[in-house]
Amino acid sequence: MSAQEIVWFTLAVLLVIGELMTGTFYLLMVAIGLLAGGLAALAGLGFPVQAVLAALVAVIGIAGLWRTRFGHATRENAARNRNVNLDIGEMLRVDAWSPERRARVQYRGAEWDVELAPPAPTTGGEFRIVEVRGNVLVVAPK
Repeated sequence: MSAQEIVWFTLAVLLVIGELMTGTFYLLMVAIGLLAGGLAALAGLGFPVQAVLAALVAVIGIAGLWRTRFGHATRENAARNRNVNLDIGEMLRVDAWSPERRARVQYRGAEWDVELAPPAPTTGGEFRIVEVRGNVLVVAPK
């Protein structure tokens, strides 16, 4: 193995290690590109061909990854995410609403401000918590 091949493969391994630390798949695609450059070096192709092949494989890998669900981070609003806030989905009772679609209720041993989500009618009853905005619970009819 020549020094050129060792450099390609060493860089690929370093990027795989970096990938393991970051948790994204983009570095893995670049590492696969570097691996292709190393294989081109093993085949005896010149450095310009190795570099172009490595870049092409990396770009194709990144483009392919971007088109999958792994390429797009699905960020859910933390105020509505039950995994972040265990109050989401819980039920509470509101007897009456103010004209501003707000109320004050007892929930989990404390007084809370409650806001009614827009399309719901302002009648009392059981409501489900759909969002937490600071110290205000946003609710919708169950």
